[in-house]
Amino acid sequence: MITVSTLTYYPIKACRGFDVPASNVQRMGLEHDRRMMVVTPDGEFLTQREYPRLALVTPTLKNEAVTLSAPNFESIQFTVQSSGTPSPVNIWSSSGVDAIDQGDEAAIWFSDWLDTSVRLVHMADGFKRKLNPSYAINADDHTGFADGYPILIISEESLQDLNSRLDSTLPMNRFRPNLVVKGCEPFAEDTWKRIRIGDVEMALVKPCPRCVVTTIDKETLAKSKEPLKTLSGYRNHELGAIFGMNTIPLNEGKIETGMTMEILE
Repeated sequence: MITVSTLTYYPIKACRGFDVPASNVQRMGLEHDRRMMVVTPDGEFLTQREYPRLALVTPTLKNEAVTLSAPNFESIQFTVQSSGTPSPVNIWSSSGVDAIDQGDEAAIWFSDWLDTSVRLVHMADGFKRKLNPSYAINADDHTGFADGYPILIISEESLQDLNSRLDSTLPMNRFRPNLVVKGCEPFAEDTWKRIRIGDVEMALVKPCPRCVVTTIDKETLAKSKEPLKTLSGYRNHELGAIFGMNTIPLNEGKIETGMTMEILE
C-alpha cells in the first residue's frame, strides 16, 4: 500500500517550505505553494542558484499575513496583496507574468538580507501561467512560480536508494518536493502516469532534471558535488540527472498525510 507521508508547500519560491498535515490541491498546485517570488527591479526571478541565502529565509503564512524571518535578522510581517495593478515579471520561458508587488517593507527586508536590490511579488489573482504544451494534459493547465509544473512527487524509497550510494546521507529538503509517498519500490514514480489520492487525480508527465540547487546544504549553505555526481552516474536521462516526477493535478480537492495513493495508469 502506497501512502502519502509528507505534504510540503513553499510560500515563496526558493525560500523554506512547510510540512502540513493536509492541503487543498488546486489546479496550479498545493494551496499557497510558490505564489510569491523574489525578483530584480526589472522583474527577473531569483533562485538559490544565484542567492543561496534565500534558503535560510522562513516565510510563515497565517491567514493573509506573512512573517519573514532569517537567522540573526529582524523579522517583519505584512499582508499579502494578490490584486491591484500588476507588473510583468519573467520566470524561465514565461515572460510577462502578471504579479502584484508586495510593498517597500518586504522589498527592503529582502534587499538587506541578500545585499542587492530586489522586490517581492505575488502572482496576480486570475493569471494563468500556462505549462509547456508538450507535457500539458489540458490546454488550461497552469502553475504558480514553481520552475515548470504544479507539483513534484518523490518517494521515500527513491531517496533511500540514493542515500545508500552516498558517503553522507541527504535530507529530502534538498529536492523540494510537494508530495512524498512511501510503500513502493525505489523510483517507481518514474513509471506512474495517473494516480489518485482521495478525490484528486494527477498526471505524472515529466521526470525532473536536477540542478545545482540540490548541492546546497539548506542549513549551512555549504556546497558539494553531491547528489548530482552520483545521480548523473545512475539516473542519467536525456533531460539530465533525474530525481522525482513533475505532476499536474487534473481536478481539485483536499489531500492529507496518511491517505492511500492509487495507481490508475
